[in-house]
Amino acid sequence: MSNEPDLWRETLSEEQYRICRLGGTEAPWSGALNDEKRPGRFDCVCCGRSLFVSDAKFDSGSGWPSFFQPASAEALITRSDTSHGMTRTEVLCAGCNAHLGHVFEDGPQPSGLRYCINSVCLDFVPTDEQPAT
Repeated sequence: MSNEPDLWRETLSEEQYRICRLGGTEAPWSGALNDEKRPGRFDCVCCGRSLFVSDAKFDSGSGWPSFFQPASAEALITRSDTSHGMTRTEVLCAGCNAHLGHVFEDGPQPSGLRYCINSVCLDFVPTDEQPAT
């Protein structure tokens, strides 16, 4: 999928574009997927890459969907983010470089990580809607 701004503006909602393409953040506890507990997969809203699975989701109390690991080692890329007077690790989709959120080292075992992800960046696919492999 192309990274051309016009394509993203045509295919994403204004809020998705602001967060995924411009690096914004949704308000805490505002995302539709924060309380999602069904089995399934969380895919990139921009390119459809599988990013997380429900088995790795946990309630961090932060107000954003949180995961302790990605769906695969190839799902995400990270980079240093020094915006807003903080040093954090930004999480991006490895398929299209969409901004997803940040990862912190205060999560549960086995990883000890907390991927704090904006709901609007994700498409949830329940297990009963996934194709058989």
